[in-house]
Amino acid sequence: MTGNDLASLFLTLKLASVTSLCLALIGTPLAWWLSQTKSFWKNIVQPLVALPIVLPPTVIGFYLLIAFSPQSFFGAAWLNTTGVPLAFSFSGLVVGSIIYSLPFYVQPVQVSFQSIQRELIETATNLGSGKIDRFFTLIMPLSKKGFLIGFCLSFAHTIGEFGIVLMIGGNIPEETRVISIAIFDQVETLNYERAHFLSGSLLIFSFLILALLYRTDRVWNDKKFTYK
Repeated sequence: MTGNDLASLFLTLKLASVTSLCLALIGTPLAWWLSQTKSFWKNIVQPLVALPIVLPPTVIGFYLLIAFSPQSFFGAAWLNTTGVPLAFSFSGLVVGSIIYSLPFYVQPVQVSFQSIQRELIETATNLGSGKIDRFFTLIMPLSKKGFLIGFCLSFAHTIGEFGIVLMIGGNIPEETRVISIAIFDQVETLNYERAHFLSGSLLIFSFLILALLYRTDRVWNDKKFTYK
């Protein structure tokens, strides 16, 4: 593996880690709100969150590229605040990855929240537990499976991104050149041996994450059966 490949790998892991952490901060309260609210706005917010599942990455990337442009309100505000353009930068990749991977974190966590028995929450409330205390001491421990699935899926999904990264980040070494773009470059130059190596590494890594998820799910299900 060359120095450029290592730089792309490090950048990919950095992007996936930052994105997953940001999703945990943004997606957790959003998932809780979606699991509890009966507001009319849920009918609008929930489809918006799920849109990246059905939309082609190039469509999302195109509109994000417009939004990140210095000529747009959002892009101009970011440029004036940070002094760095959002398009074709690592920060832009993080924002785009958060939007693109949002449903892969929110939906598993939302399902976990909805599976909690209402009687447990009502009992904790009657015992004097406040909202924040109840969330961290009762709801989060009971939803740890959803958090793990959401974190792993969003992490793996971010690693495999290509269309959005290409649209809003381009191919800038050590800035936006993630592993999927590096594979694309090797294929374009007909360097199939290195493309095989990079693709195989990504394939094995993705398989290990999914195997961990299924193994964890099976262990937790066995524990539930034992407790019953």
